[in-house]
Amino acid sequence: MFQLQARASAEIEIRKSRFIGVLLPAASRAEAESALADIRRRWPDARHYCAVLLCEGDSMLDDDGEPSGTAAKPMYNVLQHKEITNVLAVVVRYFGGIKLGAGGLVRAYTQAVNAALAEARLIPVVRMRRMRLAVDFAAESRLRHLCQDLGFPVVALEYAEQAVLTIELPEAARDAGMAQLTDRMSGAVRLLPDG
Repeated sequence: MFQLQARASAEIEIRKSRFIGVLLPAASRAEAESALADIRRRWPDARHYCAVLLCEGDSMLDDDGEPSGTAAKPMYNVLQHKEITNVLAVVVRYFGGIKLGAGGLVRAYTQAVNAALAEARLIPVVRMRRMRLAVDFAAESRLRHLCQDLGFPVVALEYAEQAVLTIELPEAARDAGMAQLTDRMSGAVRLLPDG
């Protein structure tokens, strides 16, 4: 799985119609809707603003007046094929007066997203995992500093019968990270069951 490092865009022309493909990082529908509103303001006289949002837990496909299945679905297919997530893809179309037909529209929207992808920098998605660790109060400071040294941010700290630190680390490093913490803490740390 990949995500965009930053915004990317490209423009193509097909039979006098301009297609501007824009890709933006987006982690939520609200963020995507705000970005789409900005795009509509930037190109206010365009005919269509077809959009696809793919992010964890949400998605959106909008043909924005183009015949059903000729714009958003081909855009979605490109993003799925390239395994891209947390992305808003928008193709802005200025109609050039020549109808492209359903097949021509599918090709045009596919090409516009691919052109923007050619300009994009993709980075791998690193799935993060939160773990809750319990330690005696006397060892809490040592564990907190060890987590900091290992690059495992402490995102929460609670005090109950023991100190409980919630840390975040790459999911792929969960077992190795826990082994490293246990070893360096001489077994004085334990993973809580819901961690």
